[in-house]
Amino acid sequence: MISISDAYKIYQVGDSEVRALDGVSLTVEDGEFVAIVGPSGSGKSTLMNIIGCLDVPDAGAYQLDELDVTALSERRIAKARGRKIGFIFQGFNLLPKLNALENVELPLIYQNLPYAKRKAAALQALESVGLRDRATHKPDELSGGEQQRVAVARALAGRPSVILADEPTGNLDSKTGEEIMKLFHEMHAAGNTIVLITHDPAIAAQAERRVRMQDGKLYEDSKEGCA
Repeated sequence: MISISDAYKIYQVGDSEVRALDGVSLTVEDGEFVAIVGPSGSGKSTLMNIIGCLDVPDAGAYQLDELDVTALSERRIAKARGRKIGFIFQGFNLLPKLNALENVELPLIYQNLPYAKRKAAALQALESVGLRDRATHKPDELSGGEQQRVAVARALAGRPSVILADEPTGNLDSKTGEEIMKLFHEMHAAGNTIVLITHDPAIAAQAERRVRMQDGKLYEDSKEGCA
């Protein structure tokens, strides 16, 4: 579970103070599919960094699976990030010299998982996104949609507490984007907790719950289920 309480993140830009997060509170229960939507500069990327344990708030509290992230050392935050967060990025972030299987395996290496176990986990994750037969292909041998599926498999392989997706359809055509969103619905149906960051209201509308960021503040939109 994610619980952020009264979080502030303030940057000094010249003589001005920018409140990227201005008293933000957010709770995401296990198994929820939540979209955080907002325009550029609204604070949603800052909130994503907090949720993903890439940054900590200047003030306020953040608990992830009852772990008080704001009280941890940098080393323990990095450990929590590696074990509890599965990242999916707009730019795929696949290493070009590694094949699909090796890209999916990579975060499992940092968890010190034995070779046989991490290979099995990576193959299972590729199978779950329909790409087991493409395991030996490198990124430049895959379509954009297939590369994003590899990125999804990489996020799933370590069985994280939260799947955190940053504009996952942003570099894809509309048809491929629909296929990736279908995959997100399948992940959600399987019980995964998903937090999706987007500027696109149409993508956000597919989540079961939406929250909006605007000028560093967060507003609840809906908890109604969507198809």
